[in-house]
Amino acid sequence: MKLKKKNPKVGFVSLGCPKASSDAERILTQLRAEGYEISSSYEKSDLVVVNTCGFIESAVDESLDAIGEALNRNGKVIVTGCLGAKGEIVQKTHPSVLAVTGPHALDEVMSAIHDNLPKPHDPYTDLVPPQGIRLTPKHYAYLKISEGCNHRCSFCIIPSLRGDLVSRPIGEVLNEAETLVNSGVSELLVISQDTSAYGVDIKYRTGFWNGRPVKTRMTELASALGELGIWVRMHYVYPYPHVDEIIPLMADGLILPYLDVPFQHASPALLKSMKRPANSENNLERIKSWREICPEITIRSTFIVGFPGETEQNFEELLDFIRLAQLDRVGCFTYSPVEGADANNLPNHVPEELKKERLARFMEIQEGISAEKLKKKIGSIETVLVDEVQGEQAIARSRADAPEIDGVVYLSNAEGLYAGDLVEVEIVNSDGHDLWAEPPSRI
Repeated sequence: MKLKKKNPKVGFVSLGCPKASSDAERILTQLRAEGYEISSSYEKSDLVVVNTCGFIESAVDESLDAIGEALNRNGKVIVTGCLGAKGEIVQKTHPSVLAVTGPHALDEVMSAIHDNLPKPHDPYTDLVPPQGIRLTPKHYAYLKISEGCNHRCSFCIIPSLRGDLVSRPIGEVLNEAETLVNSGVSELLVISQDTSAYGVDIKYRTGFWNGRPVKTRMTELASALGELGIWVRMHYVYPYPHVDEIIPLMADGLILPYLDVPFQHASPALLKSMKRPANSENNLERIKSWREICPEITIRSTFIVGFPGETEQNFEELLDFIRLAQLDRVGCFTYSPVEGADANNLPNHVPEELKKERLARFMEIQEGISAEKLKKKIGSIETVLVDEVQGEQAIARSRADAPEIDGVVYLSNAEGLYAGDLVEVEIVNSDGHDLWAEPPSRI
């Protein structure tokens, strides 16, 4: 009796942001399409691919540690992702890696795998489902609409890692979205480096979806996605004037009333030093107008404290902004030098202890704002998406909560519910980040 030959197994470690996860999903999909098996064990893998992050110093350290662990436990490692764009760092730290490629480098990664682990003969075409291989749960997915960025923010090295903006054809994006919805996805999270700039590089070229013309532009993309009948959440939206066009889509229920806008600071002097786009916009007025059009809108943002040259006056301007803006969801980070960033050469770097002190002051104010906003939701009826069921309790998210970065809704007496269910609940309690709800009624 002839024994069936086992297909080669590839282990996969993916670090970094959702954009890196999207790259990982494409590689995993191609691996399965060619007949490779995906292994969850270092020891049972024939080789390991490590998808790295290299944006800040701590991410570089985490990626180098992950590469080292893979080498120690397996020995055959291919490196890809943002840290791979700094190949000399990887090669110097771990000279025994088989190959190093940069981000969104599917062909290069597959070529390196083929060189070190030949692909199986006659792979079955049904090894891969139509939606591909994904790292997220079955009920939500990231939809990457472009690569790279045209901005040159002084604290960021993304353009040197991922290049200038390259927008995906809108027909391709919408076909992928439709395939994901048909596979059971209940929520799409639109991601890129700069979602607002979608189509700028190709002058908003008109594409086609289901036989009809659609312009390659954020507004038209959001409108088309809104036809799919699921939650659509917009991330990394720079506050350009044309962003105002998608707020009515939120008010009409076509896309979620949620906007992730990376303001980064509020001091004009600091924004200029950061080389941030739209730094002259009156963001408080923009926020006010958005809320007038769509009162239910949730605005999330991120900020940096302790940027080189930040004075106490600059920081107080930031605190005044968050008090007035009353943002719903906020992340804040102390400035961290990134190798190759222009900001490293700026004068008057802020001492680490002062950075931490400012971060604590910032978060104390924002947590008070968040707690008050969530408290006002007690007694309201909210639609939530179930992420996980643990015995009699479910962990869900409201329309105001993106996975992994925002709060959650803890739902009691959740028997009979499953991940991906949309249910109506009554909010009964809150704290500074999360909500608690009573048993739902199905919708």
